[in-house]
Amino acid sequence: MSAVFPTAAYADDNEPVETAPPPRVELVLDVSGSMRAADIDGRTRISVAQQAFNEVVDALPDGTELGIRVLGATYKGKDKAEGCKDTQQIVPVAPVDRAAAKNAIAKLRPTGFTPVGLALRGAAEDLGTGETARRIILITDGEDTCAPPDPCDVARELAAKGTHLVVDTLGLAPDDKVRRQLVCIAAATGGTYASAETPAQLTDRIKQLVDRAKDTTVVKPPAVVAGGKECAGAPLLSPGVYTDREKISEHRWYRVPVRVDQELRASVSIALDRPVNRDYGVLLRATAADGRELVRGTDAGSGRTDVLSTGLRWSALEPDVESDQPADGPTTPTEVCLVISNSFASSTANDAPGMPFELTIDVVATSPAPDAPGLGSGWLLLLVLTVAGLITGVLAGWGTRWWIATWRTN
Repeated sequence: MSAVFPTAAYADDNEPVETAPPPRVELVLDVSGSMRAADIDGRTRISVAQQAFNEVVDALPDGTELGIRVLGATYKGKDKAEGCKDTQQIVPVAPVDRAAAKNAIAKLRPTGFTPVGLALRGAAEDLGTGETARRIILITDGEDTCAPPDPCDVARELAAKGTHLVVDTLGLAPDDKVRRQLVCIAAATGGTYASAETPAQLTDRIKQLVDRAKDTTVVKPPAVVAGGKECAGAPLLSPGVYTDREKISEHRWYRVPVRVDQELRASVSIALDRPVNRDYGVLLRATAADGRELVRGTDAGSGRTDVLSTGLRWSALEPDVESDQPADGPTTPTEVCLVISNSFASSTANDAPGMPFELTIDVVATSPAPDAPGLGSGWLLLLVLTVAGLITGVLAGWGTRWWIATWRTN
């Protein structure tokens, strides 16, 4: 396949055109003893994973920077403390060398324990730092058998660092407990979860995720911001997309300047990256110095959801109130306070570093809703009501007389 990541391009002799850096991807493969199970179309899980890896390596664009890390691949003993250290990078993150990657994959044999949390930390270090979005693709058939560190906590730690790192998870015929753990890991970093029960499904899922890594390198990530504990001193935000984290039952404050001829449009989506009790919700509130307030919320009485969202539209002027400032003159913006709150409750003691959420803010020209049809006001309204009452009374009287006359006749 030809390369799709040119190193430089120019629109003319003087204006260079920036190109996206190549994707940085690390495949993390579980090679623990359970991968010997022969339950995928009669083949072992490890053989299916090896075939999928080879096909994906063949399909990678030449410029892709690929690394491979394994867990549970070398220690054959029964000492859990020693086995839970068993994770190694077998292919360093570098422009893909197909022959080296395939040879490394072919030598893998299912062996030991499943230190998923430790492997995620190692993979994050392998990929390094920088502005380029990086992706970890974790493939496993079981839950972590070595916690601590808990893999969900590790994923939250990585996300809290704001290092543009996404973890996607693939489960090989997992049970419900494994699925919950893999969903938690993916949700904490903005990744995805999928299961694969056939060789074709596994190959397709990995190819999709590798291709998605290519796209994320050209998308500017949301700005990381820390909300205040009250409106005074809260961060002042311009239109854009922001990310923050909120603990259970916490309130996060932000300020947005809005002119009298403008309308604020805001929305928030909070990811539930941990189990929460029934009956929960998220609120988005806008308040102004003049005491006006607008609250919007979404709640869920029961059942499981991954994301909860709500939004609002707030105009600087009250309905039917005209600004005393000239239309062509300067307008002084007022600061609207946005408050994000939640009513979650959880039996989990560890609430750090908080649930991730995305706040979207836009400020546009005010667009009041069209007036509803009315009956008028003053004497006109009184006249309309009088005529309507007279007609109703006449019709009711005629109807009654007709009914009495008919009843007597019968």
